[in-house]
Amino acid sequence: MTEHAKVTVGVAAEPERLGLRVWVRALFLRSEQARGYALLSPTLIYMFLVLALPLGLLVTFSFWTQNYLDFDRSFTFTNYIMFFQKPIYPALLWKSIKMSGAVTLATVILAYPMAYFLAFRVKRAKMTWLILITVPFWTSYLLRVFAWKIILGYEGVINSGLKSIGLLENSLEFLLYNPFAVVITLAHAWAAFAILPIYVSLEKIDRSLLEAATDLGDGPMMRFLRVTLPLSSPGVIAASLFVFIPTVGDYVTPSLVGGTTGIMIGNIIQSMFGKANNWPMGGAIAVISMLSIALLICAFLWLIQRTKRLV
Repeated sequence: MTEHAKVTVGVAAEPERLGLRVWVRALFLRSEQARGYALLSPTLIYMFLVLALPLGLLVTFSFWTQNYLDFDRSFTFTNYIMFFQKPIYPALLWKSIKMSGAVTLATVILAYPMAYFLAFRVKRAKMTWLILITVPFWTSYLLRVFAWKIILGYEGVINSGLKSIGLLENSLEFLLYNPFAVVITLAHAWAAFAILPIYVSLEKIDRSLLEAATDLGDGPMMRFLRVTLPLSSPGVIAASLFVFIPTVGDYVTPSLVGGTTGIMIGNIIQSMFGKANNWPMGGAIAVISMLSIALLICAFLWLIQRTKRLV
């Protein structure tokens, strides 16, 4: 009998006699699943501490109520009922979803040509191009938002440039402090997150399929619609999710360039945890927002799968 078998038999018979250290070692030797969990344990612990635990606390807070500076820990649905009783909250959530949808659409439309160019036109130094795409992320997110504030401002780059060439007499006021400014700023901020997954999908397309489509008589447009676009759809879907999910809850950009008409649900959540000092209500709004986004994503993915089956 080998040493490994002897240790395993001994552990099964008398784990207490061998000691905890030997018992744990023998358990890992005979269990591949235990070894896998041991390797993943640091990551699982980290995810629990920074993701699951705060989320659990947020859900717990949502069922409490604020009593000035203290919490009333009595279980209640008051905050959830109040959310639907006040029309401002559902309206802001729906507005945030629409604005994030517009951001996602604008980002994907702008990102797809860039990803296509990298995948099919760039033959050398692709890594250099990919690094250049990430250059804006070398600076602070706030600096990028402030840059757009300067560009779109009343006396900003766009207005000053148009007036200097004689196309405008008075500055355009609609460029800043409205939903338009929020959509433009967020689309630029999340552009790289859309370009990269689309590029990966386009790069993996078998070029022989494009050649076959050409041989069968398809022109460039039909070849794109019938071959390239469907095969790159996983990247487009991934890019859409990467952009849509985080932008729904964004509050920094609406605060700086949105003005009174460009605020989103994230601004309300931030104010509840800040100036309003009503953490339970903020937790309830956050939970409802997360559930709403999760349902929308599930419906979107289900629609995509159903469309593929019909096709």
